[in-house]
Amino acid sequence: MTVLDDRIAMADANTSSLDEWFERLERMPVPEGFRVEIVGGSVFMTPQRDTHWAIIRRIVRAIEDRFGMDVGVLSDVRIDFPGQGNGFCPDVVKLRDSAEKTDGRWSHKDVEFVAEVISQGTAANDYGPKLTAYAVAGVPVYLVADPYQGRCNLYTDPTDGDYAKMLRVDFGKDVDLTGTAIDLVLKTDGFPRD
Repeated sequence: MTVLDDRIAMADANTSSLDEWFERLERMPVPEGFRVEIVGGSVFMTPQRDTHWAIIRRIVRAIEDRFGMDVGVLSDVRIDFPGQGNGFCPDVVKLRDSAEKTDGRWSHKDVEFVAEVISQGTAANDYGPKLTAYAVAGVPVYLVADPYQGRCNLYTDPTDGDYAKMLRVDFGKDVDLTGTAIDLVLKTDGFPRD
């Protein structure tokens, strides 16, 4: 068994403890407009901002324009990823057409694309543990949109728990995703900056 296989098996084994954490979090008085997720066993609560939502909406719209309104696209829905205590709620996820819930939950094995929009307080997660978890899970395309720096970082070709390719694209230029699992050109000229 490889390290990659061990990490994926660990994600499956952590589901019950993550369920307990999320059940407790659901009973807590989380302020409206905040999202909660667990990264590496730590709980993160971040406010949702206008800029954040505007970028998410544009990404979702591009996916719906390309694949239709019935496409399996999600936002802020819990998906457990490889690694200890990784119950993520990604900003945007596109699932495979054949994806089906198991025990009421989507599987990381069905994720074709993830986009995260940077928040100041959790940026290190998006460029660190989430980047690693998405690569280990074999997510073919991971996009990080950073309204503070005004650019996107595109990660593709997950290999042995890391992404083999990274491309940096400034806001205002197109992110060419043709030839990937998402197979579209993402316009960023309307992405707002913070």
